[in-house]
Amino acid sequence: MHTCCAPCSVYCVDSLRAENIEPTIFWYNPNIHPFTEYKVRRDCLKDYAKMINAKLILKEEYGLDEFCKNVVGDISNRCVNYCYPKRLAETVKYAVENGYDAFTTTLLVSPYQKHDELKKVCEKLAKESGIKFLYRDFRVGFREGQEKAKALGLYRQKYCGCIFSEEDRYKKEITRAGDAAWGTPGGAPATTGEDAAAGPARRDYASF
Repeated sequence: MHTCCAPCSVYCVDSLRAENIEPTIFWYNPNIHPFTEYKVRRDCLKDYAKMINAKLILKEEYGLDEFCKNVVGDISNRCVNYCYPKRLAETVKYAVENGYDAFTTTLLVSPYQKHDELKKVCEKLAKESGIKFLYRDFRVGFREGQEKAKALGLYRQKYCGCIFSEEDRYKKEITRAGDAAWGTPGGAPATTGEDAAAGPARRDYASF
């Protein structure tokens, strides 16, 4: 089971075990940045896997450079074009090479992911590799899993993983900071008629 983080794995593992399916947790997430974030998510998952006595496979790759090269041409569609296929292809590769009969992903638990597109990527990989895609709409247990993760004290991140999702997470905060700095909506400096005639105001970026 490709696993993006410990909190998202909680409901997935619990529900699969309720079906008498014992998942192997597979960590491969080169899209998580910066490295400090990558490390804290990975280490939290290591601790959680020990806590619940689950087998954990770590495929280490911190891929900021490679990630940026592959998504810079179409940042808005980075999840479907790169993040999903990159991580899941590696998951399928490991599963096939090591004799597993099926694969799935904790990404299916999040209501914030592009669920239908994610499912298509998994189905395509299953068809190409010959291994079964174990589809479950884990979203029904998202809140339950998050509450349990909170109770267990697991690290719960505030953005999906990549630097662009971090930017999305803080866009409103950045905008508010700009508003506060300039005293106007959108962070643009207020101008008088005299200012406008003199041309655009210069921003002193050292003040931010």
